[in-house]
Amino acid sequence: MSKLPILIRKSETLKEKPDPNNLLFGRIFTDHMFIADYTEGLGWHDHRIVPYEPITLDPAAIVFHYGQTVFEGLKAFASKEGTIRLFRPEENMKRLNRSNERMCIPQINEELALDALNQLLELDKDWIPTAEGTSLYIRPFIIATESHLGVSSAKEYKFMIILSPVGSYYKEGIHPVKILVENNFVRAVAGGTGNAKTAGNYASALKAQEVADREGYSQVLWLDGLEKKYIEEVGSMNIFFKINGEVVTPALNGSILEGITRKSILELLRYWEMPVTERKISIAEIQEAHANGQLEEVFGTGTAAVISPVGELNWNGHKMVVGNGETGPISKKLYETLTGIQTGKIEDPFDWVVKLEKSLTPQA
Repeated sequence: MSKLPILIRKSETLKEKPDPNNLLFGRIFTDHMFIADYTEGLGWHDHRIVPYEPITLDPAAIVFHYGQTVFEGLKAFASKEGTIRLFRPEENMKRLNRSNERMCIPQINEELALDALNQLLELDKDWIPTAEGTSLYIRPFIIATESHLGVSSAKEYKFMIILSPVGSYYKEGIHPVKILVENNFVRAVAGGTGNAKTAGNYASALKAQEVADREGYSQVLWLDGLEKKYIEEVGSMNIFFKINGEVVTPALNGSILEGITRKSILELLRYWEMPVTERKISIAEIQEAHANGQLEEVFGTGTAAVISPVGELNWNGHKMVVGNGETGPISKKLYETLTGIQTGKIEDPFDWVVKLEKSLTPQA
């Protein structure tokens, strides 16, 4: 029996499923969504699954004016045996609550939130694509809905979960991407909201991303907000460097998002007994390592892209081509291992995967 009673209103008209071989990221959504409301003094209430549809908010809703919102991103995978697999979903709900704490949003019950997701997936499980490299992207989010033009935390919220069948986040797929190092704008500073997954962090990154797009780069690499000297993260990923046999990544410092894929990569590398270090890394150190022939690989990690090898870094017009612009062996091994664990193609020695009781039609 379900732990969370949810009112379910099924859609009367089901959508046509998209071609799984031509999925764009985050453009198509399933038939249903989950919603719960929060009212101060009452808590979270009216848990329901309804047809995917527009929602109505007052023009004075706090989310529009003061940006009080948080979100998460995870994926559901279809194994060839027809089971539904989630990758470390409890970590996403923990991080959602950490973001809630920073943004003065009420905590959710993590176990009940996962149960709500489970019920939503049961209803829309036929939307999980089965083609190679595809998955069902899951977007939980919370918005402040109270109507009040005043700078204070809201007393009313909506917690929602929507689902989207997706292919690769980058059109390049596992092929190396080009990244522009940002020198003018900053994303976050310690004490700010950089370690919370909140909308404003991404809005503030758009201008730099526009510049990168115009110059033919897939993403922006952010430096620290004080000295513009130390590497922090890429717009949608954490970042790793393999220098002279050692893998290094920026240490969490209060302005870097605590990536779940990042955490998994660190655990994998240590499981393989590879040298790996979390520390401050300056962009000048990376340039020097490149000049000395010691910068062997660069790759980004994130839920959407999983692993993105980096074939070129551009800092102040100085282009650093990494590994002849090709995918390196560690990037490839990490990608194949992590996606293999996620989809059930290889053994999961860490118990990262949650297998849902629901099952899909077995694949041919």
